[in-house]
Amino acid sequence: MLNTPTTFAWWVALEMCRWIERCGGLAAIDALNRRKASRLYECIDASGFYQSPVEQTARSVMNVPFWLSDARLEALFVQEATASGLLGLKGHRAVGGLRASLYNAIEDQAVVALVEFMREFERQHG
Repeated sequence: MLNTPTTFAWWVALEMCRWIERCGGLAAIDALNRRKASRLYECIDASGFYQSPVEQTARSVMNVPFWLSDARLEALFVQEATASGLLGLKGHRAVGGLRASLYNAIEDQAVVALVEFMREFERQHG
């Protein structure tokens, strides 16, 4: 039938709502996302090795773009991050740089691991 709704999309939405409830609701998800982003931005801002191209008042909680002080190290950063299990950090092809996506399902521990990697990378190459 042409007017039958796509039941899979409804089921996925239901499962997402259930997951949000299990996590403590929207307020808890928001607090976690802000904590994750804050941890990463603090690492970037405290360093002269990393820079954020986004003004502090306009920063995203979900996607954190950043650059290295030496752009020639970006490929090595992505390679070593990937080897460490930190995936998808290469920036957008039109903008360049690096980008960490902190979507809802990304756990706090993943951000801790990224920050630890970033500090070690800076220690070795900064």
